[in-house]
Amino acid sequence: MTTIPPYVPGHNLLKGKTVLVTAAAGTGIGFAAARKAVEEGARVFISDIHEGRLAKAVETIEAETGQRPGSHLCNVTQEEDVQVLIKAAIAEMGHVDVLINNAGLGGSVPVVDMSDDQWNMVLDVTLNGTFRMTRAMLRHMYERKSGAIVNNASVLGWRAQKEQAHYAAAKAGVMALTRCSAVEAAEHGVRINAVAPSIAMHAFLSKVTTDELLAKLTEREAFGRAAEVWEVANVMMFLASDYSSYMTGEVLPVSSQRA
Repeated sequence: MTTIPPYVPGHNLLKGKTVLVTAAAGTGIGFAAARKAVEEGARVFISDIHEGRLAKAVETIEAETGQRPGSHLCNVTQEEDVQVLIKAAIAEMGHVDVLINNAGLGGSVPVVDMSDDQWNMVLDVTLNGTFRMTRAMLRHMYERKSGAIVNNASVLGWRAQKEQAHYAAAKAGVMALTRCSAVEAAEHGVRINAVAPSIAMHAFLSKVTTDELLAKLTEREAFGRAAEVWEVANVMMFLASDYSSYMTGEVLPVSSQRA
């Protein structure tokens, strides 16, 4: 197992930009992306479905960075919530330069035992939610002739894992949505890319995943450890920034999995 590298400080990659991050509460990639966007010089607006966790995320980001992000509750399975969120973000920040679609839902269940409700819920949050946010944000970005969208996919969109058919199908759909919408958006000056993490360790993942499975997943990684959530967020910042100005429709693995 390699040692965790030092935390990389911000370099103003997003100076002067405005960023909206979904599912940014808790300890996962969304929160790391929101904090990192602040550190990279952006004004940030965050959303989540959990009111208490969202309030805590706002307080934590302000305490750690000195900037208080805007926030609004949002359930990405509800079109009305999506519209209200985007209007709230635009009202506070004037416009949105970057959307980070992080909302997703997982779970472990064999296909033979999977109910329609289990399948539909994961697809509705992870794939349909990304679609709803993308559709609504593109209307805003098309008017401005600029913008960047970064979606959170997964290596499971390419690779197989037992009991993950619903999650893998949803993430594969996010990848396809990224590629197809990027072709449409390019003529409007908007870029759409995605990251595909393998395993990023945070407190919630450790609560909902067995130690045995976590050990098995970590064994696949060449570095012998899971990614830190900020390591995934760093790649999101690159895709959100002007450093990736010639990239669209791409899905970047954030992984050290052996071939």
